[in-house]
Amino acid sequence: MDISEIYKLHYNRLVYQINAMVKDLQLAEDVVQETFIKAMKNSDTIQSTEKIAAWLSVIAKRTAIDMIRYEKSKKGILMDQDELIRLNSVNNQHVENEVELAVLVEDVEEEILGLGTIYRNVMVLKIKELKTDEIACELNLKLSTVKTRISRARKQLMVQLQDQISA
Repeated sequence: MDISEIYKLHYNRLVYQINAMVKDLQLAEDVVQETFIKAMKNSDTIQSTEKIAAWLSVIAKRTAIDMIRYEKSKKGILMDQDELIRLNSVNNQHVENEVELAVLVEDVEEEILGLGTIYRNVMVLKIKELKTDEIACELNLKLSTVKTRISRARKQLMVQLQDQISA
């Protein structure tokens, strides 16, 4: 049997099989092309024409595995344009979220500086991530006093920030 006849008989089936395996039609077509190149080089090893389909399937599967391994070793990710656009929009959203968060933190810090002295002192230390008992020790206050001031300061901040948002 001629290789062109074998190609015509088995090409579509092999592309279908390999595409199901690699989930990429272009890569599947490349694998099948490579499969037929290998088959041509080793056509003298075919003993029975009845087993050509199975023989080609084995070559195609092994070739697909080799190509997948090669792609992974390059550490590159093949992406089509739609995936790149989606990834770019996701990254832009992350940047926008980070900017919004930075602006919010800046607004909160400004509002803290606008609080009365007793509330400002506890909140500045709270922002520096001191624990409540550490703030009490630092300011030489009772723990209950610090908790009350933090609570009241937060309520004032909420009111001021809501007024700022609605304005």
